[in-house]
Amino acid sequence: MRVQKDSNRVLDRIDLHILSILQDDGRIVMKDLAERVGLSLTPCIERVKRMERDGVIAGYHARVTPRALGLQVLVFVEITLRQKSEQAFERFRRAMLTIPEVMECHLVSGDFDYLIKARIPEMTEYRRLLGEILHVADGGQSKSYVVMEEVKETLAVSIAR
Repeated sequence: MRVQKDSNRVLDRIDLHILSILQDDGRIVMKDLAERVGLSLTPCIERVKRMERDGVIAGYHARVTPRALGLQVLVFVEITLRQKSEQAFERFRRAMLTIPEVMECHLVSGDFDYLIKARIPEMTEYRRLLGEILHVADGGQSKSYVVMEEVKETLAVSIAR
């Protein structure tokens, strides 16, 4: 399978295999990665560096358990902005980038404008967070969903090889 990355580069099955392994173990030693994908060390390193340079690999991260930091509550919030101007959307976007509890914020199509994912220590903290979000929404509306059980959460994307 060949995946078009952009107009110049194509990800082949070896690239996809490398990506799959790196998603599972971003700390793998390059020698071990090369062995697992059937390459010698230098071509494997060159492929990884190319994918980093091209933005296919966006970075390497430590995955921290939220509960270990006292972040007990996961909440999703639908936000509908009162105003639908480009300035209102830009103001909201910039504000969400500054709120540390907001882990994800997506402009979506449908019945509301934004879907927000946030982690907080306890429900009492949610009142403050929602107030901060609604202040930026300038009188907009919200609908909240507090997660009772996290069934699946991953940063890995599906890679077909």
